[in-house]
Amino acid sequence: MQEETYQTPFSNAMLTSVFVGFVSAILCLIYNIVYRSETGYQPSEIINVSSLIFSVNLFFVIIGLIYSAFVRNSTKPEFVFIIIFLLLIILAVYKSQTVVRSTGAPDHEQQVAHFRGLLTGIVLIAGVGILSIPFLFHNKKFRAAVL
Repeated sequence: MQEETYQTPFSNAMLTSVFVGFVSAILCLIYNIVYRSETGYQPSEIINVSSLIFSVNLFFVIIGLIYSAFVRNSTKPEFVFIIIFLLLIILAVYKSQTVVRSTGAPDHEQQVAHFRGLLTGIVLIAGVGILSIPFLFHNKKFRAAVL
C-alpha cells in the first residue's frame, strides 16, 4: 500500500534545507570547538556559539527559499543551482582568505590567520551543505526517513 503524502516541492525544498542547516550548524559548532582548542584562538566577538546557531540556520532557510524558486522556475534546477552556488562558495572562500579582523593585539598577524582559518572552515562546511541540498531533495530514502 502506498502512503499518500501532502508534501509540495516547496515544503520538500524547505524541509531539506532546514535539515541540512541543522546538521551544518552542528558541524560548524564542532569545527569551532576543535579549531579553537587546536590553535588557541580565543576572540569570540564575531564567531561564537550563538552566532553560529542562528546565522547558519537562518542562512539555510533562505537557501531553501532560493532552491524552491529554482525548482519552480527552472528546467534543470539542480544543475543551475549547483553551478551558481559552487561559484559563490569559491568566491566566499577566496574572500574569507583576504578578510582582516583587527584586534589590536601584539600578535595581530597570528590572530588574523587564525580568524581566516576559522571562517574558511565554516564557509566550507556550509558550502558542502548547500551543494548537498539538490541530492537530498531527490533522494527517496532521505524523503521517507527524514521528511
